[in-house]
Amino acid sequence: MRLRVVHAMRGGRMLTTSQLCARIPDVSKATVYRHVDLLVTGGILEVADEQRVRGAVERRYRLRQDRAAIDADTIESLSLDDHRRGFATATATLLAEFNTYLDRDHADPTADLVGYRQHAVWLSRDELLEMISELRSAIAPRLANQSTPDRAQYLLSPILFPTEEPSAGPEAG
Repeated sequence: MRLRVVHAMRGGRMLTTSQLCARIPDVSKATVYRHVDLLVTGGILEVADEQRVRGAVERRYRLRQDRAAIDADTIESLSLDDHRRGFATATATLLAEFNTYLDRDHADPTADLVGYRQHAVWLSRDELLEMISELRSAIAPRLANQSTPDRAQYLLSPILFPTEEPSAGPEAG
């Protein structure tokens, strides 16, 4: 749930908890409020501004970019079980986001160019590093795009892991 809130807040958004509830309609308001509070307490979200609305204080939150990513040292310290749990959480979040998209009144995967392909590619370590660099070069400049009337927000989730270990040669496979 917290990962879904983080996804909803990406792209420089500043949202109220009510707006988050509208973006995550399959989850109860109480659950969204509880997880927003946990993210604020953990320093992942911060209060961007406050205003009075019908006698109550309404807060708009924003994502703290410096706290919304796992650093290389932390990733290196994770156990295999930590990676397993992290991947399961990311996959469950991705599935929940996709179901929320499909549940929209006017969802149109064809018109929206939705894709969920998998490709098996053989890469040396150098080729893998080159491909990762090329992907970063293609994606990074677009991360700074701001919300405009002609832009839809897309969730891009590259997933990369080896499915086979290197073989000794063509005859080994």
